[in-house]
Amino acid sequence: MSIYYKIVQDKKIMNKYSSKQIEYFKTGITHDIDFRLKALRKLKNLILENQEDIIKAVSSDLGRSETEVYTGEIFFVLKEIDLFIKNLKKWSRPKKVKTPILLQPAKSRLLSQPLGTVLIIAPWNYPFQLLIMPLIGAIAAGNCATLKPSEISEETSALVSKIINSNFDEGYIQAVEGDAKVAAGLISEKFDHIFFTGGSGVGRKILAASAENLTPATLELGGKCPCIVTEDADIALAARRIVWGKFFNAGQT
Repeated sequence: MSIYYKIVQDKKIMNKYSSKQIEYFKTGITHDIDFRLKALRKLKNLILENQEDIIKAVSSDLGRSETEVYTGEIFFVLKEIDLFIKNLKKWSRPKKVKTPILLQPAKSRLLSQPLGTVLIIAPWNYPFQLLIMPLIGAIAAGNCATLKPSEISEETSALVSKIINSNFDEGYIQAVEGDAKVAAGLISEKFDHIFFTGGSGVGRKILAASAENLTPATLELGGKCPCIVTEDADIALAARRIVWGKFFNAGQT
């Protein structure tokens, strides 16, 4: 394949979402650690400023109590941001590694490099946490990101999209609302990585579609959580804990 043909072919694949972010990433601004830290702090402040609205939106979509929304959606996200802010500079430093004998007397290092553009598709059962947690990692690693919240959790989808699109350059981070057709269109674009959380059926389709562009994908798919109760267990206590786990978030955990 000639270079010219590949360039033309790639341009046909790209459309308004991925192409804007590819251009933004090419500026190199996201490689700067201080830029990433600033973006993480901004994201944290936006969550804190809109915390009450986030709780109301998730409660409206899923019927959860305020306490359950905070513990299941917001608390973990804030802690994750704090973890990255505290450790990002250390994690991003070059690491010395052994040099193969054939390459000696050279010295070898591992350098952490951003991938580029990342597509994040979230499910409805944890509509905020499972959208923002992957975003934190994408920001910290120096990537641009496109978010696709679940259309089933429509209140949360609308709120998160408003928060993101009103406060970040669309070339850097953007949220795109819509149904399965919108998601399918996004998957067909030339992203550098796709992160999907959801069912195995949709996961298979995403993996197949991403293969067309040789886009690596991370799939966090559903499954069962077995529980083993041993003979010496406190049955009443075990039963209480199992029921709590099974019914937390309306059985969606």
